[in-house]
Amino acid sequence: MKYYCIGIKGSGMATLAEILYDLGNDVSGYDDYKEYKFTQEGIDKRGIKIYYDNEHEIDKDTIVTYSRAFSEEHPEIKRVKKLGLKIIAYNELLGKLSSEFKTIGVSGTHGKTTTSTMISHVLNNTKGCNYFIGDGSGFADRKNKLFTLESCEFNRHFLSYHPYYAIVTNIELEHTECYKDINEIIETFSSFANKASVVVACGDDSNVRRMKVNNKVTYYGFNDDNDVVAKNIKLSKDGSSFDVYIDGNFYNHFDIPLFGDHMILDALACITICNMEGVKKEDVASLLLTFKNAKRRFKETTFGDVVVIDDYAHHPTEIRVTIESARKKYSDKKIVAVFLPNTYSRTKALMKDFISALKEADKAYVMDIHCDRERQEDYEGVSSDEIINNVPNAEKISIDSVQKLLEYKNAAICFMSCTNIYEIEDKFKELLENKNN
Repeated sequence: MKYYCIGIKGSGMATLAEILYDLGNDVSGYDDYKEYKFTQEGIDKRGIKIYYDNEHEIDKDTIVTYSRAFSEEHPEIKRVKKLGLKIIAYNELLGKLSSEFKTIGVSGTHGKTTTSTMISHVLNNTKGCNYFIGDGSGFADRKNKLFTLESCEFNRHFLSYHPYYAIVTNIELEHTECYKDINEIIETFSSFANKASVVVACGDDSNVRRMKVNNKVTYYGFNDDNDVVAKNIKLSKDGSSFDVYIDGNFYNHFDIPLFGDHMILDALACITICNMEGVKKEDVASLLLTFKNAKRRFKETTFGDVVVIDDYAHHPTEIRVTIESARKKYSDKKIVAVFLPNTYSRTKALMKDFISALKEADKAYVMDIHCDRERQEDYEGVSSDEIINNVPNAEKISIDSVQKLLEYKNAAICFMSCTNIYEIEDKFKELLENKNN
């Protein structure tokens, strides 16, 4: 079949395009963004064609799917509709794919990508596993029975999926443009969990415990009231080590090259699923030891005494965890936060939490709010200035003023956002390289 993906450089759409291609389909796509984007690595490797104009021909038997970032008034959306092409919603197409395999749906406000990547890494190197990771990484082979699917609650997309396993890493207020309050979010996660035969969830999270699930839940976490528990935890600059107990009995010792309690929780979800799938604990341990984190998840680059950390953090909890992890790992360095807020609705709803999280840094720089699916005029008075005015010693930054970061010595500089903060980050790295040469 032929598929045309509009917004193909988006993290989810890029991944979907890769999977459709791997399954033997003819795939191409369109995007407004002409510069290179980290999400297109897999697209380029497969030779999937990306168009940037609205004039190229599209075969009449092509199926179209498009990103929600593109409005109904976008020229390319209007063009495919005028051509009378069949259009399938992104989430519905993913739902169809999930029904064709034994799907592991990884959901949660935070940790979805890392958990999905861990599970895929272990299962793909043992039993064979297809995977959809929300950082632009996808792979599929018809021979594989398993499919790890990062399952996002945005616009209730994951309710279109058909998971055999449902993982819930945590639940917090997020996507306030889609949900009226935390109760509605919990209800939606409950609906997702109830679509699965087996539920695996973080029992340390109070909102997760509030879910109303019809079948048995296997809980994991640090607290003793969980079914799968991590104990004897040790953190170092090289990563984290811990023992795992299942139903009160010692299971195995694990070492992961990732830093922080949140990474251990993600590993527990992975260990639980792999145990349920009958993977040998020794294989799980050895493969977790070789695990490399997902793209843009606490990715570190060192320039002399300055460490640049790139992270997808865009929610206050994620920002706080990234800053805390940097401080623990680099206790002798100044911690500098560079944050690009995404969407006016999220910034408005979580303003106090953003302010509180950024106060944890020694210095905070905040960019103007980025948004491609909301209009600024609908959110009068909402801007990054409110964050800056309430965080001590914070200030505005842009790609044109990034050179001000060069003043920092012996520092860990955390670039955080779910959108294109890598543009200013890459400019800063270029300045650092020129400075050190």
